Amino acid sequence: MRAKLLIVASSIGMFGWGAVLPYQYAYAADTRGWGALAAAAAASLFSVGALVAAPIAGRLSDRFDPVRVAVLAQLLGAVGVGSLVLSDSPRTFLLGMFVFGLGLTAAVPAKQVLVLRWVGTDDRRKTFAYKFTGEAIGMAIGAYLAGRLVNLNEAHGLDVGFITAAAGFVISSAIIFTAGIGAGSHPDSGLEGSGAASSATPREAIRAIFATPALRWTAVITVTLALGFYAQFESGLPAYALTVLHVDSTAIGTAAAVNSIVIVALQVVIVRVTARRSAPSLLMAVGSIWTLSWVVLSMAQFQPGIASALFVTTFGIFAVGETMYSPILNPLTASLAPRGMVGQTLGTFAALQTTFSAIGPLVAGALLGAGLADGFLGLHLVISLVAVYAAWRLRGAMRRDRSRAVHPSMARPATDRPEQQLDLPTGSDLAEQPVDPIQSLDPVHPHPPSGPFEGETGGTPVSSATNPAFG
Repeated sequence: MRAKLLIVASSIGMFGWGAVLPYQYAYAADTRGWGALAAAAAASLFSVGALVAAPIAGRLSDRFDPVRVAVLAQLLGAVGVGSLVLSDSPRTFLLGMFVFGLGLTAAVPAKQVLVLRWVGTDDRRKTFAYKFTGEAIGMAIGAYLAGRLVNLNEAHGLDVGFITAAAGFVISSAIIFTAGIGAGSHPDSGLEGSGAASSATPREAIRAIFATPALRWTAVITVTLALGFYAQFESGLPAYALTVLHVDSTAIGTAAAVNSIVIVALQVVIVRVTARRSAPSLLMAVGSIWTLSWVVLSMAQFQPGIASALFVTTFGIFAVGETMYSPILNPLTASLAPRGMVGQTLGTFAALQTTFSAIGPLVAGALLGAGLADGFLGLHLVISLVAVYAAWRLRGAMRRDRSRAVHPSMARPATDRPEQQLDLPTGSDLAEQPVDPIQSLDPVHPHPPSGPFEGETGGTPVSSATNPAFG
């Protein structure tokens, strides 16, 4: 029941994203007359706030109750976005956007840790899938309500969006707080006994995280998949459609709607079909889907008669990959995290994704503005292929780690490993148990597998009943 309440709260908490972000640029630049520079700075400061908040919130979620972290972060976001109603100068608007981004993103790793704590290992992928779908629906509802009520011809025409966002944060915080009353950890969460946060400094923690080969490859996957689609969803792809394909602007809205519909329609089916597949193999599939989508987008410029249909179709193809991406990547990252650093690891990876998602529009603007549409397409094809390669290397790294668990003599000496020097065992040494690393991992008390490696769908699950917490 707690997990269901968290999914509902996450959905409501995303109202603000849909109600404000699609309109803030036009509002700041045109409606308020502050110019394109102020509008772009507002978007950048939102991303900076997100970048600052994610690692800090992750570390706090390791050290304190993640319910409190999530609630306080969202209330801070409510204050930030609510203050925009009173904003009458670029300076106060920029400050409000910064706090808005800080609060919205700080709640993310805390809620991920709550999923890890409240859900057993067998249900994590499904829960993350439902959470992702709920957040997509929340953004869509926020955008729909704002689209009906926002009037960008008036100075305070976006106030309804700001109020909707603030109310969404407050309601979401109340639900999470209620769900957290008396909450313990699920007996099969796989995190019991890991409650003590690492005493490492932030710099040592970062070194420990990236000293793990599997986490390094996971970081590459996070960055490339973010650049390959999410970084271009709101700006680069619409700009390509309008300036290169010359499609009607209504096609962009239709494409976004198709993307959401496909996610909602396929999410449960995809989770069931892929339940017995390993995370790295599914991430290879996501990268391949991204690659196919960019190939179709490339074809569209040579088929002007059906360019609009191909553009809309591409968003549907991207959506198939999205149904696998979020439910897999977050629990995988958590399963690989060093002991006592799950929240900080999730926060660090969220910051990576946010940073490169912010870079994406700049790249698109530079290439498309210079008339280099082929360069724009080619770059993202290469990025998507790099994601496939990184997922393949991740699979190999996790297999080697499992082999070392079976044959300890194959492991490197402990003195050669930075994370051992910090007394922070690596998650990669504990990951990719048979069938699925997310579903059978015991990150605190790893057990040697009971049989030889049997590929990605075989093997005997390892018990994780001794370990209870997630988020």
